[in-house]
Amino acid sequence: MKKMTTTVAACVALLPALALAQALAENKDQSWSAANAEKVRALQAKGNVKAGAEAYKAYCETCHLPNGGGNPDGSIPQLAGQQPTVLIKQLADIRSGLRYNPTMQPFAKKLADAQEVANVAAYISTLCIPNENGRYAGPDAAEMVASGKLLYDKECAQCHQPNGEGVKEMFYPVLAGQHYYYLLRQMTDIRDGRRGNANPEMVRVIKKYNPEQMLAIAAYQASLTTPSTMLMAHGSMCKPLATRDGKVK
Repeated sequence: MKKMTTTVAACVALLPALALAQALAENKDQSWSAANAEKVRALQAKGNVKAGAEAYKAYCETCHLPNGGGNPDGSIPQLAGQQPTVLIKQLADIRSGLRYNPTMQPFAKKLADAQEVANVAAYISTLCIPNENGRYAGPDAAEMVASGKLLYDKECAQCHQPNGEGVKEMFYPVLAGQHYYYLLRQMTDIRDGRRGNANPEMVRVIKKYNPEQMLAIAAYQASLTTPSTMLMAHGSMCKPLATRDGKVK
């Protein structure tokens, strides 16, 4: 297996307030998912898509792109298709400093309050999911993906689901469609303790993987096809994907 010598550089359906607050409260290790007041308010709020579109254009669009696709080189994640609860949690954690992200924090801080956080998440959830993402392209790609699938199915699929669709109630992010290099970078940060808001169970699992195994897992995750039920959101601002011969591209 190829040696990795370096590593390189988050359908809106907001859950009932009580269920979300309970999900936060039941986390035993509050250091990774501290239920601060702003986060709870944002999760309980009904996001305003129109207001969220304005905030997204002002603070997010330049880096994450109008379609929420991010950058295939892994420097900017794809946001389109991500669970709205995950978007809210990550924004709130970056704003509070629980998740250290000096590049993102100044922009996240520009959001006025919990309501505006909810608005942005609501708008992002109306974006159609791009049908292409940055994938592992090494000469051993087939081998890496096959190896990564074995590891993913063994310990990752329980939380992130077999198709990488995540679980919104538990704040488990969507992995399908995310850029390979971004996935690898986040796994490395979690392993090395640079993600203060990482689930302790995720930290426990990932610490035992060597660099080659992490590369393989990221390669497989990035190869996952976005479930057809997630290819289009149901928001009013979502436009159908282009088709050819009646099939989704």
